[in-house]
Amino acid sequence: MAITVEKKFVDSMFSLAGKTAIVTGATGALGGAVAAGYGFAGAKVVASARSKDKLEAYAYELKAAGIEATSFAADPASEEDVKALVKAAVDTYGEVNILGACHGFNAPKNILEQTTEEWKKIMDADVTSIYLLAKYVAAQMAAQGKGGKMVITSSARSKMGMAGYTGYCTAKGGVDLMVQSLACDLTTQHGINVNSINPTVFRSDLTEWMFDKESAVYQNFLKRLPIGRLGEPSDFVGLAVFLASPASDFLTGGNYDATGGYWAC
Repeated sequence: MAITVEKKFVDSMFSLAGKTAIVTGATGALGGAVAAGYGFAGAKVVASARSKDKLEAYAYELKAAGIEATSFAADPASEEDVKALVKAAVDTYGEVNILGACHGFNAPKNILEQTTEEWKKIMDADVTSIYLLAKYVAAQMAAQGKGGKMVITSSARSKMGMAGYTGYCTAKGGVDLMVQSLACDLTTQHGINVNSINPTVFRSDLTEWMFDKESAVYQNFLKRLPIGRLGEPSDFVGLAVFLASPASDFLTGGNYDATGGYWAC
């Protein structure tokens, strides 16, 4: 049997050289890790978040590490902001090849206590924002005619309910279905692969308290984590780079487990 895999492909299948990536939520733990991962894999990075000061500080760190990067403050739930973000990426680097959507929001509350306005805020931040980014990034990618990759951060909670998480679980379930539908819309016609990563708890400023190994919260998590620990931002990068790289060209419409085995147990 003849070898059908070329060494050249294997040597470069995880490379993002020559690509431009928009990364939202870049001032967060996962978004920051993805921005750095894409940059170290060779991509030019357009880092985005709502806080201009924090964003500019992080973009400076990326540049200091040798990554070609710029920043653009935007609210991904604002249609005008998303349009401006895509335009800024094209104006700076000429095109957009990768979307790494890493932003998110939650305000846990029992449905009997949650206001309709709070529900709508979760929906806008976690669902509408993904729709807007996908819509305008896809339009740019389609116009370029080169295909592209969309890597959307969802959650393990997209497929599992939880008390106080009615808004968040519903939103992330919607994101997973949107990813599948986007793949049907975009992959065959435009060569744009769309996938999600579904993480459990990863270390961040907001979750640091959960990493106390003596706490009941940590011990309870470990009962359903075969990997034996919670996630670190660096654990997220491999899957994010893989789904943005040529190595994943055959994958689209997938919701990929980044739970340390949580879904298995």
